[in-house]
Amino acid sequence: MRHFFFTVLKLGLALFVVGALAIGLYATHLDRIVQERFSGSLWALPAKVYARALELYVGLPLSPAQLERELRRLGYRSTEGAPRAGEYRKAGAEWEVYARHAEHFDGEEPERLLRLRFEAERLSGLWDAERVPVAVARLEPLVIGSFYPDKQEDRVMLRLQDTPPLLVHALLAVEDRAYFEHHGVNPWTIMRAMLVNIGSGELTQGGSTITQQLAKNFFLSHERTLVRKLNELIMAVELELHYSKEQILEAYLNEVWLGQEGSRAIHGFGLASEFYFGRPIAELAPDQIALLVGMVKGASYYNPRRNPERALERRNVVLGVMAQQGLLKPEQLDLWRARPLGVTENANAGQGLYPAFLQLVSQQLRREYDENSLSTLGLKIYTTLDPEAQMQVEKAVQEQLPVLEKSRKLPVDSLQAAAVITEPVSGEILAMLGDRNPRFSGFNRALDARRPIGSLVKPAIYLTALERPAQFTLSSLIADEPMTIEQAGSPPWSPQNYDHRFRGDVPLYKALANSLNLPAVRVGLDVSVQEVAATVERLGGRAPEKPTPSMLLGALDMAPVEVTQMMQTLAAGGFRTPMRAIRAVLDADGQPLARYVLTVRQDAQPQPVFLVTYAMQATVREGTAAALGRALPALRLAGKTGTTNDMRDSWFAGFSADRLMVVWVGRDDNQPTKLTGGSGALPIFTQVIRALPQQPRPAEAPQGIEWVTTDLSTGRRATAACPAAVDLPYIEGSAPVEWSGCGEVAPNDFLDPSARPGAQGVDSGSNEESLVDWLNKIIP
Repeated sequence: MRHFFFTVLKLGLALFVVGALAIGLYATHLDRIVQERFSGSLWALPAKVYARALELYVGLPLSPAQLERELRRLGYRSTEGAPRAGEYRKAGAEWEVYARHAEHFDGEEPERLLRLRFEAERLSGLWDAERVPVAVARLEPLVIGSFYPDKQEDRVMLRLQDTPPLLVHALLAVEDRAYFEHHGVNPWTIMRAMLVNIGSGELTQGGSTITQQLAKNFFLSHERTLVRKLNELIMAVELELHYSKEQILEAYLNEVWLGQEGSRAIHGFGLASEFYFGRPIAELAPDQIALLVGMVKGASYYNPRRNPERALERRNVVLGVMAQQGLLKPEQLDLWRARPLGVTENANAGQGLYPAFLQLVSQQLRREYDENSLSTLGLKIYTTLDPEAQMQVEKAVQEQLPVLEKSRKLPVDSLQAAAVITEPVSGEILAMLGDRNPRFSGFNRALDARRPIGSLVKPAIYLTALERPAQFTLSSLIADEPMTIEQAGSPPWSPQNYDHRFRGDVPLYKALANSLNLPAVRVGLDVSVQEVAATVERLGGRAPEKPTPSMLLGALDMAPVEVTQMMQTLAAGGFRTPMRAIRAVLDADGQPLARYVLTVRQDAQPQPVFLVTYAMQATVREGTAAALGRALPALRLAGKTGTTNDMRDSWFAGFSADRLMVVWVGRDDNQPTKLTGGSGALPIFTQVIRALPQQPRPAEAPQGIEWVTTDLSTGRRATAACPAAVDLPYIEGSAPVEWSGCGEVAPNDFLDPSARPGAQGVDSGSNEESLVDWLNKIIP
């Protein structure tokens, strides 16, 4: 018996040693996992994309309504009392804005009170709290998107020292009151939870500490098994052995799951604050903190947007705990409980709102960064997007397309649109729309829809000609007469004007302003189709490898963004600046990785570009875009309409001193729209440009330009007394030297465009009938 007892004892000891060794080895394995994961980069941080920051200075064209829209996008709140950070107060022409601390790619902006005064839709005064004048102030940039890792987790990193103390105390009061006393596991809470669960017959209470919750969320799955629970206990103890309470608590604040938006997981209190309330966590009120803390128990079950009643009840329970623990004054409890949830109607203000622009940003970034860097390193990408310009484009398209469909008896939602707005000198892209639904993240027509550009090619034709001042000037008389072009291997082609009329000799600038086809083809053939194609490429467009005469009437395909680059060079006086959507890229610590500096190359001389711009301004004053000139005469806008075969595509491109916009309207099924450039794209352009503050085109000519009074009927010098006399710009040395007799009368056709059928807002530059008839002859 004694021998048996010792045998069993030895066996038990052996089993104990083996078990202890196995547990030790297993614990060592778990400890290695804990240290490897927790000592490195804890999370794959998505890259954040920011819009441009609103820069405030005296003289800025800015209305109070626009400022309020900018502030609301950023989550600022109107208040009647003295504003705090993230709040503003208006009092007539004077406003007070308590600007938040802001990080920019080129420095930081302090948190401070700004006083603003408006006069005549401009900022006329800017001071700090002590009424000391402020030269320049910038608001924080709006987050407009992110590039996520495969797990689609998103978070705004919080440091413990930057977290509101009330949030930390409320979290501990609700989730783990003994947090700073236990060593990762609290046996008493576990036993209490077991007794409650046994008494109720179901799992109604958990006993996990914050450290255990972090171990489960960070290292383990959410399955409810004994093995997973044992792993959780071991890892919680090991976390506390290696890391301080503060490190663990900070990790928990950033790791806890607090919601879902589609495939995007909302992790951490920093992002949850912006997701549910549209403001930084430092600005949360006690009731808002209570809601977020209460959601830790079940973010989906207590989702305030889907389940507001449950969320309200849970929030009020947490407020009660906060009062019991001395975090709130008891007499204020009822006041906090009486407040509504106060969550925003939508999730983060900028996230996912600008998919077309983000596609462009992604294209540019992927030339320099791999996918892993973009989605895991927490890069900060500062872009050129102007949210106000973007809003006006979206508004105009959504308002104008239904009107156009109704007026042309087209099916509802059959029209599509794309638009691009840039700043001509810098090449910065301010807005981009790729679909009539601005939130659609699929096919981006602004980037990828290559469509025939119609008469938008004509500025390139006439620039090629005007670069030969000895041969062509704005007053050169171009024959608007029937013509037939013989082409080897193809039937003869006889192009026609839009209205099938002939006007005889027409001054060159009038031919462009009224988008006449026959003069454009005649000039294009004189300078050669190949030279015109080279000019298109030189300006930044895309020309066919083997250009044919049909290209002179727009038989070449470009995406709106490519047309914008071509027009940008003209708007910048011949200086070609590659368009850009990104200003700078910073790493997670705010250190610059890349700055996208301005690069400029002169691809056309300023004098002939000025002459083409003058003719394009005549398009707006008196030509196919005369409706725009009547609506906005003070801006001295330059523009060009474009229409293609059977009115399948409607284009307009135009620019002021500091805004360039290209608009396309058409159908994805390539059916006729019954719209010209002047009746389809132009109304959208007009609505947007009317809504945006901008500067008029300068009237000054570059050096090397002289003005000469010219008789349009003869193309010769004249006095102001001549009935057909106008002042025209010429490259020095190219102006006419012979004088007109002034006895000839200019035909009404080119002196008074209103006397001509179809002149009001009709783009006679389309080649839809003449070219299609010719194509029908060669294509059965």
